[in-house]
Formats: sequence, structure tokens, C-alpha cells
Amino acid sequence: MPKKIKDLKRLLQKAGFVLLPKRGKGSHSYWIHELLPKPVVLSGKDGGDAKPYQEKRVAEALETIDQLHREDDK
Repeated sequence: MPKKIKDLKRLLQKAGFVLLPKRGKGSHSYWIHELLPKPVVLSGKDGGDAKPYQEKRVAEALETIDQLHREDDK
């Protein structure tokens, strides 16, 4: 069962991502993190099901952040 868009947003927020202000029309949200050069872009309404590529993109971003934090701890 796919996650909801709001669940992906919650995961990003917990990891320290910040939501950029609205950028025009539509349901796209742009999430930035100080350690990543590019934002994570999510489309869809909060109650909608996330697409597999969206879940993968968020998981990859969270893993990258986790790796960077582990390198800093060494």
C-alpha cells in the first residue's frame, strides 16, 4: 500500500528539510536541505497516494542526509 503525500512531507520535515514558499499554481511542493544541492519536489495533494518514484526519491534523499550526518560524526 503506497504512503500518502502527507506522510512523505512529514518524513522530510523530521529530517530537517524546509518547505519553500509556493512557486506558482499547482500542487508541487519544494523541500530543501542545507546539505543537498537540489530540492526534493513532491506533487499531489496531501491525502493522495504517493507514486513509487516519489517514495524512492524521498528515501534516497533521507539516506543521503543520514550518510552525511554519519560522516560528520566520524
